Amino acid sequence: MRLLKKILFTYPLIGLLLILQGCQNNQSVSHKNAPEEPVEEPNTVHFTAAQIKSIGLETGFIEQKELTNFVRANGSLRVPNQNKALINSLYSGVVRSLLIQPGNTVKKGQLIATIANPDFIRVQEEYLSITPRIILAEQELNRQKELSEGNAGALKNLQKAAADLNALTTSKLALAQQIQLMGITPSSLSNGKLIAVVSIRSPIQGVVSSVSVKMGSYVDLNTPVAEIVDNSQLHLDLFVYEKDLPKIRNNQPIHFTLTNNPGKEYDAEIFSLGSSFEDESKAISVHARVKGEKTGLIDGMSITALISLDKVATPAVPNDAIVNSQGQDFIFIVSDEPGQTEKEMRFQKIPVAKGVSEVGYTQITLLKPVAPESRIVTKGAFFVLAKMNSSEEDGHGH
Repeated sequence: MRLLKKILFTYPLIGLLLILQGCQNNQSVSHKNAPEEPVEEPNTVHFTAAQIKSIGLETGFIEQKELTNFVRANGSLRVPNQNKALINSLYSGVVRSLLIQPGNTVKKGQLIATIANPDFIRVQEEYLSITPRIILAEQELNRQKELSEGNAGALKNLQKAAADLNALTTSKLALAQQIQLMGITPSSLSNGKLIAVVSIRSPIQGVVSSVSVKMGSYVDLNTPVAEIVDNSQLHLDLFVYEKDLPKIRNNQPIHFTLTNNPGKEYDAEIFSLGSSFEDESKAISVHARVKGEKTGLIDGMSITALISLDKVATPAVPNDAIVNSQGQDFIFIVSDEPGQTEKEMRFQKIPVAKGVSEVGYTQITLLKPVAPESRIVTKGAFFVLAKMNSSEEDGHGH
């Protein structure tokens, strides 16, 4: 100690060098004694046995499962034209009453509106006034026949009387038809009871999709009063491309969702295949009836459909084995890197493409080759992804 002090006071530069050398030796010793932290390779993460147990992580293998294959198709909901009704008035007039609004359910023949027009009274008057004229024409015809039989009348007078009666009879039939089109029974008319309004009734059962008039509106033959749609015959119009046509046939089941509201699934069944390509595309139209629940489905909605095919054996993993990160799906395989022991496991992230899901399994296509007998994380993959992301944020990953 005295020697060190003497050196420091006598040769200060040499003393400083000796102290620094001693510090470096102490640091090298402390580094040798500290445990080495595992260095993560790109897209890998390690777990200790304690961590694996605490999160309930389980491993298994990629399996061959009998899953239903499918063809994906886009299209829209359609109601056949015979199940739609655009209601017009056969006669012009002013809307006197309006008994419906959009969303109402109506029955076939139900009164939905009335139209008023003075011409309606005029037609009924003509119908009623023509009856006595026909009676007079019949009497004149009979008189001319008697005169003709007694050679007292001219033949041309008999012919004229017959023609007049025929003309009046024809006019009465025409007026009766007009009155029936107004919704009025001709036999119900009398001189004291004429009907001033025309009833407009629904020709089909369905739901009112739109009402185009309001009280006091003037309507004519070109003015639609309302539109009614019968959704009971709702079907899908799908477009299937040429490469998938050999897989499609009648009576195949379809599962579909609304493009803008994919939360609920509906069912349908194919009943007709098109025989020509649509426009310039290489797509054929496929028609399918909607089965079961139709609540919330409206003519014209866009849909996404899965056309079920036969069951096929395909590589599949449990649904929980797949995680998604930044829009890409992944599974984790147990890595065979050197240094792996029973006390720890390393997992490597492998990108996959998902297919059909059924009975708790999802079809996958590996986007990176792996060994055929590789073990995968079947439960707890979410925790593996979370730790990997955390390591990358801390700067330990790549």
